[in-house]
Amino acid sequence: MNETHLTEYAAVRETGAGFIDFPGRGIIEVSGGEAEMFLTGLITNDVKNLESGRWMYAAFPNAQGRLLAVVKVWKLNESYYFETEAETYETVLKNLERFTLAGDFRVRDMTSEFTCFSVQGVEMPKFSFDLPAENRVVKTELNGSELIVLNCADIGKYGFYCFVNNSAIEDVRAMLRDAGIVPVSDQAFEVLRIEAGLPHYGVDMDETTVVPEIGIDGLISYSKGCYIGQEVIARIHFRGHVAKQLTGLVFEDLPEPDASHEGLAGAEIKTPDDKNAGKITSFAYSPTLKKQIALGYVRYAFLEEGTQLTTGDSKLTVKSLPFLK
Repeated sequence: MNETHLTEYAAVRETGAGFIDFPGRGIIEVSGGEAEMFLTGLITNDVKNLESGRWMYAAFPNAQGRLLAVVKVWKLNESYYFETEAETYETVLKNLERFTLAGDFRVRDMTSEFTCFSVQGVEMPKFSFDLPAENRVVKTELNGSELIVLNCADIGKYGFYCFVNNSAIEDVRAMLRDAGIVPVSDQAFEVLRIEAGLPHYGVDMDETTVVPEIGIDGLISYSKGCYIGQEVIARIHFRGHVAKQLTGLVFEDLPEPDASHEGLAGAEIKTPDDKNAGKITSFAYSPTLKKQIALGYVRYAFLEEGTQLTTGDSKLTVKSLPFLK
């Protein structure tokens, strides 16, 4: 990280807050009298227990229990909203739209109307709109334009996601800058998300990943009705554990990385006696920990925190996620 990126990083970890733009992030509204019934059969979490003004994580699995997308789902009045990464937006939209002819189930793609950003940090200034309480979401407005604000501190000590009507996005960015909130680049965000243990679709998870392997708390309800892929996911749960899981890894003897370390992504993880133990998916140098860290899938037998592993000539220590919060 250069000096600019370190300043952006420090804004989130040490001095205040930073804002992160998420271009192409999908936001989709679902409504209709049969919305709850259809959604119950599509996602891993239980929309029946979702109160208006609250949000939860959920996953879209395929019939084999493998991951199509991770989403945030919230309810406002009688409508449900889905937010997902740019990489999985079209998949989520197609999965929802195929039920529009099956009953009272309406889908409105809001992605082109709204811009998504997040503010994360160690403290939050006062804004001209109210921030919701923990695990809550509100619909409000700024200068006559619609905002959806969702309390989610997934990188910093405090944080929220905001979905802003495109007509107001420059006003919002100016308001954030005036409040001293620092724009965070992709380079600084990559370090922050790895420290926070946030998997990125196409990097740390994809359609080969079985949903429970990503280890996101509250992602799956094991008491709800049937849904696509439930049999496989439930079997893993009642067996007692996954075969492997995404976890943290600390390099004990690798100096601060540069471009020459890019080959670490996908590198095999081994036990000290040279048995396969998993693979690395993403990595970064943590300025706070002063260590090279990584996310990776580790076999169940080696998941205990403190387990010593290797990759190439480097020593690794298993660390439960998140590294930092």
